Amino acid sequence: MTSFNLGPLAIPMQHALLYLGFFAALFAGWLAGRKRKTNPEGTLFVMLVGGLLAARVAFAASYFEQYSDEPLGLVDIRDGGFLFWPGLIAAALLGALLAWRQPALRQPLVIALLAGCSVWGGGQAVVSALERSRQLPALSLMDLQGRPVDLRELDGRPLVINLWATWCPPCRREMPVLEAAQKARPQVRFLLVNQGEHAEAVTRYLAEQGLAPREVLLDSGNRLSQATGSFGLPTTLFYDPQGRLRHSQMGELSAASLEYGLRQLP
Repeated sequence: MTSFNLGPLAIPMQHALLYLGFFAALFAGWLAGRKRKTNPEGTLFVMLVGGLLAARVAFAASYFEQYSDEPLGLVDIRDGGFLFWPGLIAAALLGALLAWRQPALRQPLVIALLAGCSVWGGGQAVVSALERSRQLPALSLMDLQGRPVDLRELDGRPLVINLWATWCPPCRREMPVLEAAQKARPQVRFLLVNQGEHAEAVTRYLAEQGLAPREVLLDSGNRLSQATGSFGLPTTLFYDPQGRLRHSQMGELSAASLEYGLRQLP
């Protein structure tokens, strides 16, 4: 499962686990700090913001070439571009510095971090294990000419599947990125699977936008999104040549975040 629905909202699983872990840390820190009449809440927020900032800066530095044509993309965090280890190290250093300056915070802060990391880390381990055990669904979809395409007919290349719709603004913005990658990387197969629309609407949209991507498929019943637990659009799934899911991203792709996903493939 790459996301889940909360009412009308589809929340990426990675974000939900981070929120859950952070709230667990806040609650545990509040409980642990009552006797000392201190609360590590402020320190936890500083660690979170500092860690996210460091993770973003590290990602932007690692994929700076992909941002060269669109420098404003460096500050557009909608592409999900964050690197885990730099962010974790920065958060740990900030926490250590603040705890050193305020001894009364040390015990409740440690307890808060243990609780938060246990919830977040445990959930992350379970989700990662489930994702990596997932195989490409055995579904047959239709191309724009009405011909069936079996998803499980692998050709030895890694496979990137993008779930999209013409009414989805982030899908529309990322389409040129996917089309360019499709042309530049013939060693990777890209499938652009439209969710819930008819061939006429899809063909008209592509013509109006001057787009001509290959291998556009139709999933009129949204079967692929249900089979993969991808409830928000756009979602991009990265499969190895054996059809095993290696990486997923819910939300708009940039050239940088697409490159990051491709690097997760063998």
